[in-house]
Amino acid sequence: MDFVIFILAIGALIVGADFIVNQSERIALHFNISEFVIGATVIALGTSLPEVAASVAASFNNKPEMALANAIGSNIFNITLVLALIFIITKNIKPNRDFFAKDTTWALVPIMLFIIMSIDGHIGRFDAILLLLLMSAYVLFLLNDAPVLENEAIEEIKQEKYFNWLKTIPLLTVGLILVVGGAHFTVESASGIATDFGISDRVIAIVLISFGTSLPELVVSISASIKGKVDMAIGNIIGSNLANITLVIGLSALVSPNPIAIDLTIKTTIFDIATMTVATIMLIYITANKLYSKPAGISLLILLAIFLEGTYQSIQP
Repeated sequence: MDFVIFILAIGALIVGADFIVNQSERIALHFNISEFVIGATVIALGTSLPEVAASVAASFNNKPEMALANAIGSNIFNITLVLALIFIITKNIKPNRDFFAKDTTWALVPIMLFIIMSIDGHIGRFDAILLLLLMSAYVLFLLNDAPVLENEAIEEIKQEKYFNWLKTIPLLTVGLILVVGGAHFTVESASGIATDFGISDRVIAIVLISFGTSLPELVVSISASIKGKVDMAIGNIIGSNLANITLVIGLSALVSPNPIAIDLTIKTTIFDIATMTVATIMLIYITANKLYSKPAGISLLILLAIFLEGTYQSIQP
């Protein structure tokens, strides 16, 4: 029964996030905010809502290990699965944006900051505030760096995204209810599954929950790639990964009654953080050399296989 509830809860998270993203996009367009800013902020942050909701719910329910594992696991899946599939499925990837020069530093800095914060064995509220400030800095960077759309372009997009307050507000409300409710039941059912199979909350969170909450990034990015919007697809991954470390861990630490404990002497913890770091370094290498190709995608899938095999070995008696 827990597994059925888990699937339904993940579905509620994804549908709720989709409602919020779509209606937020319409609001942004109504106020003449450019499509680039919408894609880099609203969509990237919107597709991270399931991770945020699930981790905050886990932390609020005194399951900090699950909150942390979800954030780390989502970052790993976003790069090694979502980005890998984009490279494998899409032909002739030629982004207009120089991701290496402008964006990949923002993917690595929060991870380095997180590792430094972890040395003392916990993530407290002060650390959380610093992480949230870093996310704010990234949003400001995007706003300052964003190209301005011509009025004709804005009007054209507006016609495609018809705006109506009477429709938008109810859908936003439903989206928020689905995300909050879905997050609660995701955590509760995942804990039940962990108990039934005698495995840790960490394994459930880093595999099942993180994969499930990464589905919005998977759907949005692959859909954007098929439509030829590779800038949006890759930007969504970078923005979402930044949000996972800054927003997900930051908000989880803020609502947690106690600092989130991180034991760097445990092999599984080191393995998870190391895999996330290696995946991010591979992302930087790929963008620096513009290796947007199938071999790069296969290399990322190999790292995913190593991660899953290592996680499986960690639960063996």
